[in-house]
Amino acid sequence: MSLEDYPRPSVAVDTAVLSVVDDQLCVALVERDGGLRLPGTFLHEGELLADAVARSLKERTGLRGVTPTQLHVFDALDRDDRGRVLSVAHLLALPQNRLGDLAPVPIDRAHGLAFDHDAIVELAVHGLRDDYADRPDPHGLLPEEFTILELHRLHCAVDPRTAQRDTFRRAMLPRLEETGSMQEGSVGKPAKLFRRR
Repeated sequence: MSLEDYPRPSVAVDTAVLSVVDDQLCVALVERDGGLRLPGTFLHEGELLADAVARSLKERTGLRGVTPTQLHVFDALDRDDRGRVLSVAHLLALPQNRLGDLAPVPIDRAHGLAFDHDAIVELAVHGLRDDYADRPDPHGLLPEEFTILELHRLHCAVDPRTAQRDTFRRAMLPRLEETGSMQEGSVGKPAKLFRRR
């Protein structure tokens, strides 16, 4: 028995690039062949998955120097009408100022995408919400220093089920450290600035 006796499906990589823009969780999409899809590409001979992901993000979105997290392998038999294609899906969460020329779409409008990319977006959002469930901004979507209000607004954008402000504050404070500075230029009483521990 040799490897030639087994079928050789094509392998693709697709990345859900998520960000919070105007207090909305958004995903970056690209247009190809008349439809919208996640940035992705096929794995080349002798290429590592991580290199294929980096290449696809550079070519399709202009993003460089980022490290997505592998999410799941999508292997439905009918996921691509061109033939048998496995997709290794990835998640990348970036602050808005790292998006360059990308114009991400709110996730509630990211439907009807090519292939099974709706399912990839859904899984990526679920993964991001898990990451933010009990940790303050683990993907660094905020600047290094932020107020509790800014942190709460971010968490509410990522997951609308986020606890009310007082409960949220009590849960997050043990995971934060005060900077000793106050937010400047805001209306009303200056707010304390915090950073992630």
